[in-house]
Amino acid sequence: MARNRVIYQSEALFVNQDAALVDGYNQLERVQSANYSYTINRQDINQYGQLGKLDSIILDAPTVSADASYYLTDGFTERALGFYVQTGDAIVEAGFVSGHLADGSGRNLIILTTPEGTDADLPDRTALSVDNSTIGVGNCYLSDYSVDMSVGAIPTVSVSFDALNINADADATAILNPAIHPVDGTSVGNAATLPNPTTGQGDIAALRPGNITVGISNFESETLADIGADSEGAHIQSASLSIPMSRSTLERLGSRSAYARSVDFPVVSTLSVSAILNEVESQNLADIIDDETEKDVTLTLQDNDGTQAVVYTLKGCSFDSESISSSIGANKSVDLTFSTSVGGPADTSHGVFMSGVSKIALA
Repeated sequence: MARNRVIYQSEALFVNQDAALVDGYNQLERVQSANYSYTINRQDINQYGQLGKLDSIILDAPTVSADASYYLTDGFTERALGFYVQTGDAIVEAGFVSGHLADGSGRNLIILTTPEGTDADLPDRTALSVDNSTIGVGNCYLSDYSVDMSVGAIPTVSVSFDALNINADADATAILNPAIHPVDGTSVGNAATLPNPTTGQGDIAALRPGNITVGISNFESETLADIGADSEGAHIQSASLSIPMSRSTLERLGSRSAYARSVDFPVVSTLSVSAILNEVESQNLADIIDDETEKDVTLTLQDNDGTQAVVYTLKGCSFDSESISSSIGANKSVDLTFSTSVGGPADTSHGVFMSGVSKIALA
C-alpha cells in the first residue's frame, strides 16, 4: 500500500566510515532534520541558422549535497560521523576534524523509511524489509560543522556535506551502495547492509543550556567588557562554534566524475559569543593589540547530574573583535569573536579538540 506521506516518525539516518564498504553503518542519534539535493549542470549547444538548441550536454559532475541537524549529547554521533572525540580511555590527542582532512572515498549517508504510521525503531522492525525504502547519498565529504548554544534552546549541531552521488531503493531488501568510483564515476555495485534502527544507545536525552559553561576568561585582559569567570562577568546568552571546510571539486579529462573533493586550506574555526554587558574593564585598544599571545577557550556541557558530557577546547585562539550595542528598550550587549586555525592531524596546539563520555563501540 502506497504511503500518503512521510514524517520523522518513520525515518532513521545512518552513516558509515568508508563509502566503498557494504557495512560499518551507525545510526545517528537525536536527529532533528535531514535534507539532500542534487543539481545537474548542462550547457545548451546552439549554432547560427537555428533558433532552438541542438543539444544540452553535461560538462561538469552533478552537484550533490546533504545536511542534517541533531541534538548534542555525549559525542557518539560525532564519532559516528568520523570526528575524533577523546573518551576516558583515549590517550592520544588529535584534532577534532583530523579524520576529514584527507580526501579518501568519503562516507555514505542512508535514510531508511518505514511504512506510514510506524516507528522506525520498533523492536521487531527489520531494517532490510520489502516494506521499507531508502535514499542514499554516496561519497559524502564534510563541508561544515557548527554547534549552536543559547538560552532557552537545546544545544544543536548542524553538519553539511558535498557528495558525488544519490540513489533511491523502493525495496530495502537489497540496498544498492550509493557510492561511486571517483575515478570513472561508475557505481561501486555492492549492496549496503544496515543494522536495525534503535532509539539510541546513549543515556543522555539532551543537554540543557543551564549546564553550559563558556570559558573565555583567558581573554579578560583583552576586552573592554568584563568577561571574567565570576558572577560579575558578562552574562552570556549564546555561543556558536563554526568549523567551515569548503572544498574544491577536482576534475580531469577522461573522467565523468570529480576524482577528489579537496579541503581548501587554511581552515579557520570561529567562536561567536553574545552576552548582556554589565561591567567594563580599564582597557586601551592601543595596549591590547600589543598582546599577541594565543590562549585557549573551552565550551563545557554537563548532563543533569553535573558530569561533563562533552567539552570543546579551542587551542591557539586569537581574539578578533568586540562589538557593543545599546538602544532604547534593550539590554546593552556585547558580541565577541575568537578564532583558531585548524592544524594538521599531529598538531596538538592549534585547532578544535573534543572530549566526550560516550564509549559505545562503533560498527
